[in-house]
Amino acid sequence: MLRLTLDMDDVLANTHEKLVDIVLADFSTTLHREDFQTKGLRELLHPKQLSKLHKIMDTPGFFADIQVKEGAIETVHQLSKYYELFVATACMEFPNSFRDKFDWLKKHFPFIPWTNVVFCGYKSIIQSDYLIDDHVRNLAAFKGKGILFSSPHNLRETAYKRVSSWKEVSELFLHSV
Repeated sequence: MLRLTLDMDDVLANTHEKLVDIVLADFSTTLHREDFQTKGLRELLHPKQLSKLHKIMDTPGFFADIQVKEGAIETVHQLSKYYELFVATACMEFPNSFRDKFDWLKKHFPFIPWTNVVFCGYKSIIQSDYLIDDHVRNLAAFKGKGILFSSPHNLRETAYKRVSSWKEVSELFLHSV
């Protein structure tokens, strides 16, 4: 059975949208929601705003209520029938996220056993056939085949096969089995 590893933030979880909601509601900004669809937060926000956002992200509870990406639960459940599935989330930057992320995965993806959840820094340690991730730095260090999940911060990237939705993940991994 092939091994498929999934990133959590902005692959399974709609983390970017929660961050945009916070910026628009709580920050002094002239930006509009549409601005965040084509550029990453690092491109749009002042370093002080990014620092404030990182403090918010490291607050217990931040990751607990993030919405699941559309189609993720159904597609991942189907994938679990044909692939050995893992979730690898680089959460070392936000140590308060461990409990939230673990509970979130248990709530939304109960069919993924806790033994297949990896909390890590860089994903170069992951031994898998495929990694679906939104960050090129994780795919660059990965030894298997990397698939880039589209997000505003990676839209200009062309070095990897790209998927933009869980429907596309399904077409890529399930229509050939």
